[in-house]
Amino acid sequence: MATERTLSIIKPDATKRNLTGKINAKFEDAGLRIIAQKRIHLTKEQAGKFYEVHASRPFYDELCEFMASGPVVVQVLEGEGAIGKNREVMGATNPADAAPGTIRAEFAESVGENSVHGSDAPETAAEEIAYYFSGLELVG
Repeated sequence: MATERTLSIIKPDATKRNLTGKINAKFEDAGLRIIAQKRIHLTKEQAGKFYEVHASRPFYDELCEFMASGPVVVQVLEGEGAIGKNREVMGATNPADAAPGTIRAEFAESVGENSVHGSDAPETAAEEIAYYFSGLELVG
């Protein structure tokens, strides 16, 4: 399996409950390395640009409002099969369907406030990483 990089976002519902360290520990325990990280507060417009692929979906406005409602932690995770491993550690989008021990099973408050975001494919990961980080910030 190849070494990959993926974007991870710890969402406002998790940062407001001070879960950043617990969530990062789950990534690291799974063998992922955090090679870039910063805490930011998105505007609704920045969230909208990031999630524009969902612009036609009914949840888009609510998602953008939520992502702008408080600080987030954006980070780049690296490791063998990092995209799939990150998604496995996150768990299903609906916390009711998430496997025990996953981030969403333990920390998500709802389908919408599900604590984390992760890239779903290599192409998406590259685009999402570039949205938040310059090459100089990736220090793996």
